[in-house]
Amino acid sequence: MAFEYIVASTIEQATKKYAEVEGQNRYPAYYAGGTEIITLRRIDQLNVDVSIDVKQIAACNIHQVDKEYFVIGSCITLTDIEELNYFPLLTDVCKEIADRTARNKITIGGNICGNIFYREAVLPFLLTDSVLVLASENGIRTEYIHDVFEEQLLLENGELLVQAFIDKKYLSKEYIAIKVRQQWETGYPLITIAGLKFDGQIRVAISGLCPFPFRSLELENLINNKTLRREERIAEVINHLPSPILNDVEGSDEYRLFVLSDLLEKVLDRLEGI
Repeated sequence: MAFEYIVASTIEQATKKYAEVEGQNRYPAYYAGGTEIITLRRIDQLNVDVSIDVKQIAACNIHQVDKEYFVIGSCITLTDIEELNYFPLLTDVCKEIADRTARNKITIGGNICGNIFYREAVLPFLLTDSVLVLASENGIRTEYIHDVFEEQLLLENGELLVQAFIDKKYLSKEYIAIKVRQQWETGYPLITIAGLKFDGQIRVAISGLCPFPFRSLELENLINNKTLRREERIAEVINHLPSPILNDVEGSDEYRLFVLSDLLEKVLDRLEGI
């Protein structure tokens, strides 16, 4: 069957169309920036024959700071995030993803929900205990990110990421974001690390070390344990990492662990003692 492109102007239209198309034994996907859908279909790694364009949905295009929250819709592009810079940590993570031409198209929702496992843009949302708004044919629900993100966003079938809310108190906190690449300036990351200081504790989230991005409270307890010397804390973190550690063309598992040790040192240099 021929590829079909559908434009939805409301959440209800999008989610109902998704269910309708799926009921016809076809393969729908929500479409915003389209970079991943186009790329993966071209190399036959994504079975999608109906794209439902959600860029006209008003709720997916909110990008503002109100009295309590930073609110960002899933269709906001990485370039928009960089230019408005409401949340500097998010800006610094997003501006290192791909190149400027791609960032003009890549959306925050597309990066978080994508099939490419790096999903670096989710790191600031994990660090700030954000709240996500999700929609399906059955209605809208709000969830803490830690309840619906485990290696990837655990969307129900046909569910759409609409928005994310981050408490305004996090926007001005001290932070660090570093992306290390093995190849060229805009290549895939070897490791991306993001750190945030909140209530005297360092929070850390990592992408590219494992085949999924993650934040671990166990590792944060280790890195904040000042009864140990710094090198002992870093060694403890290395010994308690999730598995598997990636071993691919971007870098071996041993090299990744070496790089991570150096990055943890830089996180501590930046955030400890402030």
